[in-house]
Amino acid sequence: MLKIQKYAAIDIGSNAVRLLISNIIEQKDKPVVFKKNSLVRVPIRLGADVFIHEDISEYNIKRMIDTMQAFSLLMKSHGVVLYKACATSAMREARNGSELKDKIEELCGIGIDIIDGEEEATIIAATDLHTFIDENKTYLYVDVGGGSTEFSVIHNGEKITSESFKIGTVRLLNDIVKNETWRELESWIKTNTNKYDKIELIGSGGNINKIFKISGKDIGKPLSYFYLTSYYNTLQNYSYEERITELNLNQDRADVIIPALRIYLSAMKWSGAKDILVPKIGLSDGIIKSMYNQTIPSTKL
Repeated sequence: MLKIQKYAAIDIGSNAVRLLISNIIEQKDKPVVFKKNSLVRVPIRLGADVFIHEDISEYNIKRMIDTMQAFSLLMKSHGVVLYKACATSAMREARNGSELKDKIEELCGIGIDIIDGEEEATIIAATDLHTFIDENKTYLYVDVGGGSTEFSVIHNGEKITSESFKIGTVRLLNDIVKNETWRELESWIKTNTNKYDKIELIGSGGNINKIFKISGKDIGKPLSYFYLTSYYNTLQNYSYEERITELNLNQDRADVIIPALRIYLSAMKWSGAKDILVPKIGLSDGIIKSMYNQTIPSTKL
């Protein structure tokens, strides 16, 4: 007997807002299958408001309400039965974040949970990582966002520790990451990885997904530290406009991709990792999995 239900995850990030709709496929005596059905991404970049001015602008408040109304309609038309909306760094730090949350619930009927960095790291780590990793190896999982980056150490298939740092692509673009924060990250990575003989990185986030696609590598094959360094140097030889016109990057990707690479390369350097795996998973996937496992509350549509 085949049972298929649709779940939706809304990820309100500092760089973009995403709606992921997944098919949850259940069959007797077989493991459940999570299959992506639809992904919509809107580059609102809330962090550009919040990390500089501490408030979400009226312009972006309107865009958020328009986007959430569109997401509500898309979920209904897809026949979604359960959803969960999570807001991260930008909404968390905005002085008017709670006000916008209430306004969206009133006008769009979508309830939003503003989660902290630790919960974000825990949800991300709940993804189907076991299908991508070797349980005899040790990994540093790095999820780069616009406002923060979440790190998890995974050893023998188990999460050992997680931490969130206020180092994100939008913060770096606006030059508001303190040297002290970089030093704290370096210390955390070295302290939590130097006890293992060999570390590999797992990277998630829109930027590393794009880089992996550009590389032409087959799914499951890692990118090397040498490749990422080379691509990082290549990008820096192009202006922002040339990255759009000549490298064919979207305008909301062409600027953040360089600071994203800086974070991944720093993590590889400090952990001693030579390779990075890119399984194309993130917070949205973790929300779907956590809803199914009932480890986080969800809302019926």
